[in-house]
Amino acid sequence: MMTIARNLQQSGIAVTVFGRQIHALRDWFPDVATEDDLSAGDLAARLGGFDRVIQMHRNKPFAGLEQAHPRVILLDHICRVRSSHSMADRLARFCQDEFGLASAHKSNGMTAPAGLQHRKYPLRVAIHPTASTADKCWLPSRFIRLAIKLRELGFSPEFVVAPQERADWIHIERLGLALPDLGSLDNVAAWVFESGWFIGNDSGIGHLASSLHIPTLSLFMRRGIAHTWRPDWGAGQVLIGSTFLPTGFLKERYWKYMLSVRQVSRAFDQMRANPSFA
Repeated sequence: MMTIARNLQQSGIAVTVFGRQIHALRDWFPDVATEDDLSAGDLAARLGGFDRVIQMHRNKPFAGLEQAHPRVILLDHICRVRSSHSMADRLARFCQDEFGLASAHKSNGMTAPAGLQHRKYPLRVAIHPTASTADKCWLPSRFIRLAIKLRELGFSPEFVVAPQERADWIHIERLGLALPDLGSLDNVAAWVFESGWFIGNDSGIGHLASSLHIPTLSLFMRRGIAHTWRPDWGAGQVLIGSTFLPTGFLKERYWKYMLSVRQVSRAFDQMRANPSFA
């Protein structure tokens, strides 16, 4: 959604973005006003001073948002349309079509604060083994085997998980694998920005890495989902786990078993060999 915010802002329109995560990253978007999460009880009061309100999904974070403001734009249709274009591209086109911004582009304007060095640790591979739902997650044991393989090749694989997920992953430290306790999302962004590479599930951290132009290998269950939700700001590659499975049910249930460590390792090797990812 910061793609929309940036395009509006660059066209002289004042924008405020609400949300806990984006407010935690406010230093990375210094030109856009951000505020913490809204609550259902004060929607009308907090939003009353805005000419328009834009929300990605019809029912989240707020269902019935139209009751709190007379001019609400919902973007469900952009998510659902059949297209080979990524959401980043679709949101840029939305700015062109809906707001008449002829020069709209997909950049979200994310900028690292001073003092950080892009890809400072070129051999560090950030591995994100979790996602918002379990069906998006490759097998934990295979992430671990992949990390050990990367370590044998001279890389420094490190896992990044949310604070509430650390207990499920702390055991990897017994294998000599790093699980840095990064805390805030701002610290996660700084750590990713200075990493050399990123491998992870279809998740917000993958989009964060792509926004920071860290070469990104993202694991997806289905091709259609990958077309829509692939990270598409920096150089990246997607790997589909269900290519040879025949139905949607089978794809979503068994993709993580069909995708081998060898396939992911090979995709990472191909990404490293591509000059555009250097």
